[in-house]
Amino acid sequence: MSVWRGQVVVLTGASLGIGAEVAHVLAAESARLVLAARDVERLQEVAERCRRHGADVELVSCDVTVEADCRALITRALARFGRIDTLICNAGQAMWARAEDVADWSVYERLVRVNYLGAVYCALAALPHLRASKGRLVVVSSLAGKTGVPMRSGYAAAKAALNGFFDSLRIELLGSGVSVTIVCPGFVGTGSRARNLGPDGEPLGRSPVNEAAMMPVGECVRQLLDAAEHRDRELVMTARARFGMWLKLLFPSLVDRMAATAMQRGR
Repeated sequence: MSVWRGQVVVLTGASLGIGAEVAHVLAAESARLVLAARDVERLQEVAERCRRHGADVELVSCDVTVEADCRALITRALARFGRIDTLICNAGQAMWARAEDVADWSVYERLVRVNYLGAVYCALAALPHLRASKGRLVVVSSLAGKTGVPMRSGYAAAKAALNGFFDSLRIELLGSGVSVTIVCPGFVGTGSRARNLGPDGEPLGRSPVNEAAMMPVGECVRQLLDAAEHRDRELVMTARARFGMWLKLLFPSLVDRMAATAMQRGR
C-alpha cells in the first residue's frame, strides 16, 4: 500500500512545473490534496486531472508572499480534512540576469519573498498541525542554494536563506516526529523558464536554456517523493551535482569555472 494513500498533503506552487507533476503523482497514489497557487485557472486544470484519478482535492488561491494567505491556506486545509500530514513548499520564482545589469533592484526583494519567506510563512502556520500528525515538511530548494550560480544571484541568495532556515528548523524539531526534507534539483525540464525574471524585473517570455538537456520533470518528482517518503534529510539530485558539492570543498575556484561553463551551455 502506498504511504501516501489517505494522507493530507498541502502543496504550494501547484499550478505548473514540478508542483503540477507532484499533484498528479500523489493523486494517483490516493492522497488527499490541498493545492495552492496564484494562477487559479491553471490550478483548476491541475485539480481536474487529479480528480480524474479519484483524488479528493481542495483548491486555494494563495500568494505565498502574503502572510495572511499562508495562514488562510492552512486554515482551509484543516477545515476540509481536519489534519495535515505533509506540507510541500514548492512555490518559487527564478531569475536570469547578470547582477550588474539588473535595473529594477526590487526584483531581489521579490525573489526573497517568494522563495524564502513564502516557505517560512507556510511552514510556521502548519507546524503545530505537523507536530500533531508527526508529519513531513518538504522544501523544494535548488542546487543554486548550495553554490553560487551566474545569472541567478538573487535566486541563489534566496534559496541559500531557505536552506539555512530549514536546516535550523530541522534541528529544533529533533524528537518531535516531524521530518524536514530539503530537495535540491538542478535544471529540470518544466517548460516554465519563460517566467524567469529578467534585468527589468519582468518575465523573459522565453527559456534562456536548452530545455531538452534538462532532467525530465517526472524523474525529478520521483526522486522528490521518494526522499519525502523516507524522510531523508536532504536530496541533491544527480551524481554530478553530488560530486560537485564534494569538489567545491577541495577546489572551489574550479567549481566556479564549471558553474560558469554549465550556464553558458544551458545545462
